[in-house]
Amino acid sequence: MKELKYLNKYLIRYKWHLLLGLLFVIISNIFQIVPAPLVRYSIDLVVDNIRVYHSLEKVGVQEDFFNVFAKGILIYAVLILVMALLRGIFLYFVRQTLIVMSRLIEYDLKNEIFEHYQTLPLSFYRKNNTGDLMNRISEDVGRVRMYLGPSIMYGLQLITLFLMLIPIMFSISTKLTWYALIPLPFLSFSIYYVNNIIERRSEEIQESQSRLSTFVQEAFSGIRVLKSFTRERESVKSFTQESDIYKRHSLRLTRVQSLFFPLMTGLIGLSTILTVYAGSVEVINGSLTFGNIAEFIIYVNMLTWPVASLGWTSSLVQRAEASQKRINEFLETKTDIISEKNLSRTIDGKIQFKDVSFTYPDTGVKALKNISFEINPGDSLAIIGTTGSGKSTIASLIGRLYDVTSGDVKIDGIPIKQYDLVSLRSQMGAVPQDVFLFSDTIYNNIAFGLTEPNEELILQAAKDADVYENIIGFPQGFQTRVGERGITLSGGQKQRVSIARAIVRAPKILMLDDALSAVDTKTENTILNSMKKIMQGRTSIIISHRVSSAKLANKIIVLNDGFLVEEGTHESLLAAKGVYYELYEKQMQTDEVVS
Repeated sequence: MKELKYLNKYLIRYKWHLLLGLLFVIISNIFQIVPAPLVRYSIDLVVDNIRVYHSLEKVGVQEDFFNVFAKGILIYAVLILVMALLRGIFLYFVRQTLIVMSRLIEYDLKNEIFEHYQTLPLSFYRKNNTGDLMNRISEDVGRVRMYLGPSIMYGLQLITLFLMLIPIMFSISTKLTWYALIPLPFLSFSIYYVNNIIERRSEEIQESQSRLSTFVQEAFSGIRVLKSFTRERESVKSFTQESDIYKRHSLRLTRVQSLFFPLMTGLIGLSTILTVYAGSVEVINGSLTFGNIAEFIIYVNMLTWPVASLGWTSSLVQRAEASQKRINEFLETKTDIISEKNLSRTIDGKIQFKDVSFTYPDTGVKALKNISFEINPGDSLAIIGTTGSGKSTIASLIGRLYDVTSGDVKIDGIPIKQYDLVSLRSQMGAVPQDVFLFSDTIYNNIAFGLTEPNEELILQAAKDADVYENIIGFPQGFQTRVGERGITLSGGQKQRVSIARAIVRAPKILMLDDALSAVDTKTENTILNSMKKIMQGRTSIIISHRVSSAKLANKIIVLNDGFLVEEGTHESLLAAKGVYYELYEKQMQTDEVVS
């Protein structure tokens, strides 16, 4: 239970739900127990008076006696019915407090985990896959909720029922009580044992189902490749093998499940048989009545489900602890990207890198090696280099998605670590290399960075990014949805919408990370011409492997394998006939071949 202690703060927060739930459990148990003595009284009433009834057959008052006798039985029946109705009402209240409490905690826990995810650095997401992150916030939280809801509810029912019922049973007959209770621990242990087997085999089925689904998805997605290489027969054979594995796991689970209910029913029946046997002996000895036997059978049935649920809830608690341990691992992970002084100010946009080296913490790859450069406010810098030279790493360091391994990064002469992260990033606009658009309207995607949507700014940003004409060409214009349930944009259109999203917030620092790689030369020139006006008055960084994208920059730096190898203007770098010149010549030749 060590890991589950983390949830105590939520139980304290919703203590009134818990306390009211406990009260309603106790009341519902009272209304569950009361009918048993009523059944005993009614049976004893019948047994005690049946001979009297027969003896009055010749006297002529038998009918009057029967009416009085029947009236008593009817009163007991009505009382039993009323108790059942009242118990049902309070069981409803039990669920409205304890199960609702578990749902509220589930809601709070999911929000806490998601909010914590937002604070974690980019390195965390590089180390952990998306599926694992989603499982912890969905499946694992769901298992924890089963502990907070059904486990606590049935646990309270079992404890309170035992505390209330066992003294009553012992007060009637100690011997009969022990006979009635003997099979119950075996029932609980058996259910716990069988349930664990079921859980393990269910997980095997889920894993097999996941592999099967992945195989089918790949087969359908790559159907053109399958047909081109005439691999249909091999694909069917592989599917059959995966399907056989799924079938075997399913049959193993079915065999265990087929034993579950017979086992449970058999042990309950054994408890009833022992009760009847021991009770009959006591009735013969004269220490108990027939009503007591019926009463005890009701008590045994009353205890059966709570005791049976003990095995089930024990399994739920085990699963919940394992899940909470996984959740705690992430909740205990703290970000190392923290502000030293929480400085919040309007920046001018001067950027300084001094002897900056950076090694990715998750891979150990050294991306930058002693890089130094400076950009004045309102100036533009182009960072050129081949794939893997460290261009995108510079953008990540400016946005403080990572901290440098050594050296200093300053904004307006102030170390970047002193800035409040929200304040700093809110004054930056970034177009990432891997464009991501949300499954929402184009309008909302562009407005994503704005505190309040402004239609005039959004339309102008779309025009500046040269995507306005494309958007209004869609049937629903800016209200067109992007993604699975909407239109699928081309790579170039996605990049231009991403550029519009970055510039709509009028950032002090604008970073374009290979933002024009998916557009043709004509579109690139159109966007670059539009960018001239956008870049005025703000510090701009154009990261690209294409030399043509560097035309607008006041200054160009060339990276190679993490080192800064050249620095200057377009003309001076061409005149130097170094790395930049070679890249320029190769790309010009490629453009000529393509054209």
